[in-house]
Amino acid sequence: MEQRGLKPCWEARCWFVFLLVWGVFWSDALAQIRYSLNEEVQEGTVVGNIAKDLGLDKNALKNRGYRIVTGSSEPFFQVNDNDGSLYLKRRIDREEVCERTSPCLINLKTALENPLEIHYVVVEIIDINDHSPVFPEKEKRLEISESALPGARFQLQAARDPDVGQFSIQHYKLSTNEYFRVEVKDREDGKIPILVVKKSLDRETVDSHLLLLTALDGGKPAKSGTTEIMIKVLDINDNAPVFLLDDYLARVDENTPVGKVIIQVNATDLDDGSNGEVVYSFGSTMNQNILRLFDINSLTGELTVKGLLDYEEKDKYEIEIEASDKGTAPLTTEKTVIIKIVDVNDNVPEIEVTSFSNSIPEDSRPGTTVALISVNDLDSGLNGKVVCTVSNDNPFTLTPSLKDNMFSLVTKEPLDREKKPQYEVTIMAKDAGQPPLTSEKTISVVVSDVNDNKPEFTLNPYTFYVSEANEPGATVFSVKAFDHDDNDNALISYHIYRDGNVENKITSFLNINSENGDIVALKRFDFETLKTFQFHVVATDSGTPSLSNNVTVNVFILDQNDNAPVILYPLSSNGSAEGVEEIPRNVNAGHLVTKVRAYDADIGYNGWLLFSLQEVSDHSLFGLDRYTGQIRTLRSFTETDEAEHKLVILVKDNGNFSLSATATVIVKLVEPKEAFAASDVKSAAKVDDADNVTLYLMITLGSVSVLFLVSIIVLIAMQCSKSSEYTSKYLQETNYDGTLCHSIQYRSGDKRYMLVGPRMSIGSTIVPGIVYSANFFFSCWHI
Repeated sequence: MEQRGLKPCWEARCWFVFLLVWGVFWSDALAQIRYSLNEEVQEGTVVGNIAKDLGLDKNALKNRGYRIVTGSSEPFFQVNDNDGSLYLKRRIDREEVCERTSPCLINLKTALENPLEIHYVVVEIIDINDHSPVFPEKEKRLEISESALPGARFQLQAARDPDVGQFSIQHYKLSTNEYFRVEVKDREDGKIPILVVKKSLDRETVDSHLLLLTALDGGKPAKSGTTEIMIKVLDINDNAPVFLLDDYLARVDENTPVGKVIIQVNATDLDDGSNGEVVYSFGSTMNQNILRLFDINSLTGELTVKGLLDYEEKDKYEIEIEASDKGTAPLTTEKTVIIKIVDVNDNVPEIEVTSFSNSIPEDSRPGTTVALISVNDLDSGLNGKVVCTVSNDNPFTLTPSLKDNMFSLVTKEPLDREKKPQYEVTIMAKDAGQPPLTSEKTISVVVSDVNDNKPEFTLNPYTFYVSEANEPGATVFSVKAFDHDDNDNALISYHIYRDGNVENKITSFLNINSENGDIVALKRFDFETLKTFQFHVVATDSGTPSLSNNVTVNVFILDQNDNAPVILYPLSSNGSAEGVEEIPRNVNAGHLVTKVRAYDADIGYNGWLLFSLQEVSDHSLFGLDRYTGQIRTLRSFTETDEAEHKLVILVKDNGNFSLSATATVIVKLVEPKEAFAASDVKSAAKVDDADNVTLYLMITLGSVSVLFLVSIIVLIAMQCSKSSEYTSKYLQETNYDGTLCHSIQYRSGDKRYMLVGPRMSIGSTIVPGIVYSANFFFSCWHI
């Protein structure tokens, strides 16, 4: 039986211990940090160690920016960043801070930045006995009728002591006498002394009494204050006024206009004459603040509003009303009237930005906290219930916090500084009163730049036409890129991509200004050597990490008339081309004397040669074909014609500024027999000359042909081949149609020209195995 009885008892004890531990645990978990401090202590007094009580490392306070969130007034406390201690910054007078409120609590809101945390610290200011009781008057005169019976009570003026608790007034003491004693009445605002008659008065025996009333507080040692009470004994007025109601209660809205009647009290007196006439007044112990707010009509007993009533300051007042008769020794009756203040919606919500990051990176994820918003409404009930919203024309929203009227302003969608660099966010707070009151607060949120845009070229690809024979070191063309980012992220530098391929060796003769994209050629271009080339320019911004982009630059060399015609026949010697031709005197008109052969390294019109006679001894004998350079007889020779004639032929091209060369042909007339004899010798010599000329023509023609083939191969390679490694690493892939290009187009002003292939000049003579004309050029067609 005893064992069965022990088990339930043991289980009950276990449950009791469990509940006790559980209650202690949760009470600690939900408690705020609380310290206590005596008033009037010296500045610099340490209240407590916040770092230790929050479980934080001392260095975390400074690194995370621990601070006390203060309002407009100077704070009482400060945190030492080095050791985390909370110390007093300026002296505190509890009576000044809390008046008669007990306990006196100072609530501190503290914040840790990065990441943001809010902690609440409560400091209780403990009262010390630094004030003595003080009576409003040093002397109080009372008139008491001799008819006052033992037990009659007269309320006296209470002493005031700003201290609270045990240091406030605890009791009153009356000087020793046989007629009066003192009792204490406890009220909400303190202890009130009541003078009580303990023995019937006899004016004929003693007409006055001088008493000393002493108020004592609860200090050790106790402090005290005294007042003299002069009591004059009056003749009989033995009926005091009586109020008609036991309790008087009134409700009045705050902000009620001055002069409005709140309530009317009424008292009657059974005495006759002046002893029965009742007048009303406030009790002598009334607080001065109440006297500033209310007034009473001494004849009617109407209580009216005298000042501005504010529910947020005080929601209830206890007013002592005295009804006195007009007897020789007036009798007085006290009645407490309770006035309750009804709240109206007269306070707009107050918006406070507790913590604010005015700049946020554009790559912040949705849900990133921008600011902490605290909303407060001094009204109560629905009048103090606040709904907080944010304008819809921005990518931000408000999320409620665990604490009432606390909100977080967070991003609700991705940001893009290039679209909008700054937002004006309007926060609106609206209470639930009728009618509702609203308030607004606008904050500026700047979106900081992130390097998320690579440079972009104004053209892609670039195509430039450059005349040959340019000035080395001069700017020949320029590329330009822009970046939508800001500051260093938009600062662009340029460089030419050089991969070391043989085809891109031309880029070694190009330099680019890294700041503005101007491209300089370090040597002259020669159309006859290079007609077109391609390279790539890379633009890189200065962000971290940097972004880059590239562009293809196509360059076409425009031909200039920079090559003068070269005379191939007659052969040049000693710097001049001169030849001798012997023909029989008996030849007929139209006989071919000889043919002047020349070529020009330029192409098109710049290489199109024209022949003309600059000097001739007899214009009637010889004629020159303008296009072929053939010299023929115009008529038959006569006996009177001279035996030797000199012809100077001018050969010039068709360039805008034409270049020319001259050749001299000496024509000798011989008799037919001499001509046949000389023809054998000459034919042998011509075979040798022809061999030499043929050799020169073959070398020249071969060089031009090789140059043409190389140009075609380069064009094919540039347009039809791709470097997979370069494309994947540096360049954007370019699509070609796969057509083998057989022509090259050029632009000059508003005209375009197409080089369509080689052809022989008009009048060229082709002998099997030997090419006698070297005037090799491209025909130029106007498109």
